[in-house]
Amino acid sequence: MAAMAAARAVPVGPGFLGLQRTLPLVVILGATGTGKSTLALQLGQRLGGEIVSADSMQPQEMGTEKVVDRKVELEKEDGYVLHKRLSQVDPEMAAKLHPHDKRKVARSLQVFEETGISHSEFLHRQHAEEGGGPLGGPLKFPNPCILWLYADQTDERLDKRVDDMLTAGLLEELRDFHRRYNQKNISENSQDYQHGIFQSIGFKEFHEYLITEGKCTPETSNQLLKKGIEALKQVTKRYARKQNRWVKNRFLSRPGPSVPPVYGLEVSDISKWKESVLEPALDIVQSFIQGHKPAVAPMKMPFNETENKRSYHMCDLCGRIIIGDREWAAHIKSKSHLHQLNKRRRLDSDAVNTTESQSISPDCDKELKEKRSSRQNDEELISSI
Repeated sequence: MAAMAAARAVPVGPGFLGLQRTLPLVVILGATGTGKSTLALQLGQRLGGEIVSADSMQPQEMGTEKVVDRKVELEKEDGYVLHKRLSQVDPEMAAKLHPHDKRKVARSLQVFEETGISHSEFLHRQHAEEGGGPLGGPLKFPNPCILWLYADQTDERLDKRVDDMLTAGLLEELRDFHRRYNQKNISENSQDYQHGIFQSIGFKEFHEYLITEGKCTPETSNQLLKKGIEALKQVTKRYARKQNRWVKNRFLSRPGPSVPPVYGLEVSDISKWKESVLEPALDIVQSFIQGHKPAVAPMKMPFNETENKRSYHMCDLCGRIIIGDREWAAHIKSKSHLHQLNKRRRLDSDAVNTTESQSISPDCDKELKEKRSSRQNDEELISSI
C-alpha cells in the first residue's frame, strides 16, 4: 500500500544558519500495480536516503508472536460475545464498533487486557497531545511529503498485473512457502488464512491447487490452477478499489491540521511515466527539501464536516447494528429495510382494522349486513335488466 523513501536524517547540505538540512519523509501511496516501488527506487537513486517498505503484509518479528497469538485467540470467539465483553470494559469503543468487526473488537479488548487502560482512553490521550487532533496523535515525522499514485484501474490492467506476477514466478514462490510453512498445518487441519502473512493475496486463492498438486489427474490440477488464477484476478480488482477508497477516506475526505497534504500523480499511461510521474515527483520532493510549497496544489475532495463515521445506530425494525452516518443513510433506503417497513405498516394496518371490527356493536353490524345485502340485490336487478 505504501513505500517510504528518503527517510530521516540524511544530510543534503547546509541549511539556515549553517545547520544541516535533512530530506523529508516521502510517503508513496497507491493501489496495487501503480508503480510505488519503481518510483521509490528512482527517487532514492536521485536524492539519496533510505527506502523502507511499509506493506502491512510484511513478515512479523518473532517478538510479536505472543501478542499476535492472543489476538488470534480472541478472534476465534463469537463476535457478539466479544462485543458484549468490550462494552463492559470500554463502552465508548464498543459503541463505535460493529460486533461483526471482530478484529477491531479483539484489538480493543487486547489493549485493555495488556494495559488495564481502555482503548478509548489511549486514543483520548493521543488526541490531547500537542499536534494531535480528531484523527489521532501528533505526526511522528512532521511535514511529510505524501505522493499518491492513482490510475484508471481497468480490469485489463489488473489482469495483466496478475499474469506478469505468474510469469515472474509467483507459483514457484507459493509452492516453496507452502512446502516450508503451511504443509504441516494443513496436515493437522490447522491452517489459518485470516492472520499473519497467510492472509495476503495468493495463499487462499491457490489453496486447493497446492494441496492437491501431484495427487490428482493433470486435468483436475489444471482446472484448479485456472480457478486459482481467476480468483486471484478477482480479489486483486477488489483490493485495488478498496485501497483507493482508503486513501480518499483517510487523507482526502478528512481535511484538518493533523492531515498532511497529498499530491496526486496520474499513472494510467506508463509510456509517459517520466513526464507525468517521475519529473513532477522530483519537483515536489525538492520543494519540500528547499523548505517551500510545491508549485502544484495538493489534491482535495468535497467532504461533509458533520458526518460521523463511527456513530452508532440500532435498527429495531431489521434487528441490525449500523455504524456510521453514511451507512445508516444507505440502510434506511435499502430494499431490505423498506421491505421490513412495508411489512410493519401492513401489520399495523391489519391490527387497526381488527380492532375497529371488534369494536362495532351487534346492532351496527346487523345494519351493515342489511345494507350490503340490499346493495347486492340492486346490482343483480340492474344486471338482469
